[in-house]
Amino acid sequence: MGDKTRIGRLLAVVCLFAGLIAAAVPASAGVPIVGGTKASTVDHPYVVYLAGKDGFQYCGGTLATSEKVITAAHCVKGQPAGEVFVVAGRDDKKDTTKGVMVPVKSMWVHPDYTDALVGHDVAVLTLGKQITAYAPLPIATSTDGFAYQPKTMATILGWGRTSSGGSTSQYLLKAEVPIVSDPDCKLSFGKYNADWMVCAGYPEGGIDGCQGDSGGPLVAHGKLLGISSWGEGCALANKPGVYSRVMSYYPELVEQLKAPQP
Repeated sequence: MGDKTRIGRLLAVVCLFAGLIAAAVPASAGVPIVGGTKASTVDHPYVVYLAGKDGFQYCGGTLATSEKVITAAHCVKGQPAGEVFVVAGRDDKKDTTKGVMVPVKSMWVHPDYTDALVGHDVAVLTLGKQITAYAPLPIATSTDGFAYQPKTMATILGWGRTSSGGSTSQYLLKAEVPIVSDPDCKLSFGKYNADWMVCAGYPEGGIDGCQGDSGGPLVAHGKLLGISSWGEGCALANKPGVYSRVMSYYPELVEQLKAPQP
């Protein structure tokens, strides 16, 4: 399957319409290929995507306040803020009459970030102007450990690839995935660190994130629990998605969210 380790995965929906089949589960898995469905920013107003000046979508994000977006550090590290834009309220990436495209004014990347596989894959973008038409999503606090209990069902959202190596989705997609226990995730990934990360996905695979969904949200209990960070392949058996554990970064995140625009 060519399942190279890759950085960036949130929503690999492996069936979108009848006849669209996304290969991401090895034949040996012996399970039906299942996936998610189209989603709407009406129901999930906080989900946004990152784009270049040309509008090309390459990562996801979460509106945390009217002027702050949380995403993955690997989505923006090394990029000038002026070359990054946030698009909100646009289900169909091609429908530029809907939603808003706002420039990023400044970026905070976690100072300890070097590589997503190490952790600290967290960034906060300050927007050039406020987004007031779409409601932000609260973030998990330091006391929300209960929300990360194994088998808790969480929502993942994104516009990324619908199969490993395939094309990105034109539309916002969503799926429901269970939180995976830390011991089970450690068995899947030797580099997994429960202090900074959380896994979500099915043992049999079939529903997962993929390239282009990095930085997007993992949501449960009405809060942002995770930021799509890394994984191996797309929707492979025993290879769940790995997300930055938002609760672990609450002190740094809340400081950034409260900080005024520079």
